Amino acid sequence: MKHTLAVLVENRHGVLSRVAGLFSRRGYNIDSLAVGVTEDPTISRMTIVVRGDDRVLEQVVKQLNKLIDVIRVTDIESEDSVDRELVLIKVASDVNTRAEIIQIVDIFRARIVDVSTKSLIIEITGNEDKILALEKLLRPFGIKELARTGKIALTRGAKKV
Repeated sequence: MKHTLAVLVENRHGVLSRVAGLFSRRGYNIDSLAVGVTEDPTISRMTIVVRGDDRVLEQVVKQLNKLIDVIRVTDIESEDSVDRELVLIKVASDVNTRAEIIQIVDIFRARIVDVSTKSLIIEITGNEDKILALEKLLRPFGIKELARTGKIALTRGAKKV
């Protein structure tokens, strides 16, 4: 089972390294990691996606809370939340396939951000299912490169994580 953790940390050098090291030492893999400064420039928010059962989640949360720079850890998967990911996909394209690719891109409300004679670069934001569906449809054209930002998420409503 995948869990999305919102981890608020002090915005200092070395914090990301300590958090990643914690996962590495415990033998847990990070599926996705996105880090950025919050509305308070002294605090960063890490959105970490980790796979495991409830026991693994409990261990990860306990270990994160032991780190001195960690302010708060919240499992937002179980709560009502909004999550997004940004992906750039470079797909092979020529005059014969370009129109079909553009149609697919439009259906997914994605954008073409670069055009060359042999490829298109497509930008899409959305949840994992939407991104995987577009990727599946573009695969027959030949995906040359793909870059993902990692999931970011916020809880709905007035509750602040």
